[in-house]
Amino acid sequence: MADDFASMFENSTQSAGRGPAPLEAGQLIEGTVLAISGGLVVVDIGSMADATLDLLEFEDRPVQVGDKIRATVSNPRKDGPVLTLSLGKGGTSVNTSQLEMAMAGRTPVTGTVSASNKGGYTVDVAGIRAFCPISQIDAGFVTDPQIFVGQTLDFLVTEIREGGRNVVVSRRKLLQDGRRAAEDQLIQTLKTGETVTGTVKKLVPKGAVIDLRGAEGFIPISELSNGRVAKPDDVVSVGETVQAQVLSIDRNEKGLSLRLSLKALSASTEPSAPAAQVDEILEGKIVKHVVGGLIVTTGKGEGLVPTRELSLAPGADHRRAYPVDTTIQVVVVSRDATNGKLRFSVDRVAQVQERNNYKEFGSVKKGEATRNFGSLGDLMAGKLSGLATSAAGPHKTGPKDDGSQGSKSSPGVRRR
Repeated sequence: MADDFASMFENSTQSAGRGPAPLEAGQLIEGTVLAISGGLVVVDIGSMADATLDLLEFEDRPVQVGDKIRATVSNPRKDGPVLTLSLGKGGTSVNTSQLEMAMAGRTPVTGTVSASNKGGYTVDVAGIRAFCPISQIDAGFVTDPQIFVGQTLDFLVTEIREGGRNVVVSRRKLLQDGRRAAEDQLIQTLKTGETVTGTVKKLVPKGAVIDLRGAEGFIPISELSNGRVAKPDDVVSVGETVQAQVLSIDRNEKGLSLRLSLKALSASTEPSAPAAQVDEILEGKIVKHVVGGLIVTTGKGEGLVPTRELSLAPGADHRRAYPVDTTIQVVVVSRDATNGKLRFSVDRVAQVQERNNYKEFGSVKKGEATRNFGSLGDLMAGKLSGLATSAAGPHKTGPKDDGSQGSKSSPGVRRR
């Protein structure tokens, strides 16, 4: 009876306005997106005041009103708590107790990779020194350890020892969690035969790995084109946006396996604009930087300008030399007849222009020569006609003046 009375008293005090327990920095909470305005995402977390997040934190994932999200309390202000998707993002301070809460709730922490050392990396998480094993820095095998140094990334805290003096983090586990969540969302609506849009994430000898908003699909080399493909980068490039048809969907303990095809889609795709021709010079706009060059869109389609086809000084950064939204001239180097994919060159524009000018000049000179010859021919024809008329005049009047002269000139008459 005493326990029942205590619970009734607690419920009555809460209903009387006592409200939920106060929030703590580092606490993991769930909420519903109420609005997106002024660069902020407003979230209902069940407290007296709505919480907010910076919209920039969603740059890698879409967000809309009504979405359920999990976030961490960055600042538990009573007039409106400030949330974050990752502790330490934006320079916010982090202490050991917050890291422990992040580890328990699998909340991401933001850290900057400051150095590469034997077996892993030193990571600065808002002033706290952490260690990330090299096997945990990425989802796949790392071929160049130095590429991560200087990057600011999100991690999961996997171990805290010696009162916070020894902190171990993992980016691999975070990537795997994100991939599983993306797969769960994708598989709910995806069907065989549908068309999906993704970004080329990686090229391997057997095909291309496609990023589908966090999930991954694979295009075998035999499905990249109707023709024979020697290497995947002959058809697609890392960072390029592609559309592909879903051939098969399989999910097992290793995750989601999506088999895609460019070839199947290209068979039913009709070009909406006149096909670009090799050596045709087009005006285009740079829409994206990729690892292997630039993506340029033109009136006759979008294509890649490989780095080797750019006019760059040795060691120059193509992203600085050719900013996005810059208008440039490109020449069509190749066009895949099966899928219409284009390859452009900036470096060869002058060469093709010079060749075209030479051909045009040659055709003009030939035309002038033909016209001049025609005038001369007409003149000679007139001259010859005049000479013929002059020669014919005396011959006709000669016999009238002297018939004997005509007889003498005839070899068939014998004189007596």
